[in-house]
Amino acid sequence: MGLSLNWPLIFLLVWSLGAYPSSDSKVKQDNPIVHQIDYPSHQAWGDLLKKYVDGDGNVDYLGFKGDVSQLDSYLLELSLNPPTTQWDNNQKLAFYINLYNAATVKLIVDHYPIGSIRDIPSRWKKKWIALGDRRVSLGYVEHQILRKMGEPRIHFAINCASHSCPKLLNVPFTAQSMERLLSKSAVDFVNDKKRNRFEGNRAYLSKIFRWFKGDFTEDESLLGFINQYLDNPAPINAQIEFLDYDWSLNEVK
Repeated sequence: MGLSLNWPLIFLLVWSLGAYPSSDSKVKQDNPIVHQIDYPSHQAWGDLLKKYVDGDGNVDYLGFKGDVSQLDSYLLELSLNPPTTQWDNNQKLAFYINLYNAATVKLIVDHYPIGSIRDIPSRWKKKWIALGDRRVSLGYVEHQILRKMGEPRIHFAINCASHSCPKLLNVPFTAQSMERLLSKSAVDFVNDKKRNRFEGNRAYLSKIFRWFKGDFTEDESLLGFINQYLDNPAPINAQIEFLDYDWSLNEVK
């Protein structure tokens, strides 16, 4: 008479000894870093900036036009990896500042040659920038995202492709370089005599300080904010006037 085997009991014994991994083990094997967060690299944008933007912020749009596939690839990478709640503030700032600047260059390149960004219809209102599963406008990125992040220096970091705008840096913003580059952008802008002048008891300021005054004055006066970055602080009671804004294209001549 043959030996009768209890197969269910044998299976249970073998499984308990590790011959068959549990479902949790399989998840860990298939996903060795379960909580990994995907951050887009800004290296491609940095390579483009280094090639086509000079130290004064002048842009070689014709060069960008010849390299538009790399610019498109970078914008696609951002689109596929939008910020999540797990990102810290500097990571989000880097993402959206770079997105705004790269998308602005893309907008100009798609219409180049052109004399001014203002020659493009609906330049800040058109929803064409892919961001995850939606499309947003340049205005949305600036006003609904960046300005709501509580960092007024973003106004010196984003560039509107015009001579009176803060210059476009030829390096990308990253989470690691955020404080350094925001401070540099602020110092460069307020001390640039083409954009702001201080003469005795008069301050001739960029209209950026008029358009977004509320962003700069939540905790102090406008000149109090500016004096943090000004080489020679202006009198706090100086009379303020605003300069005409030059919207001509910030291209390499």
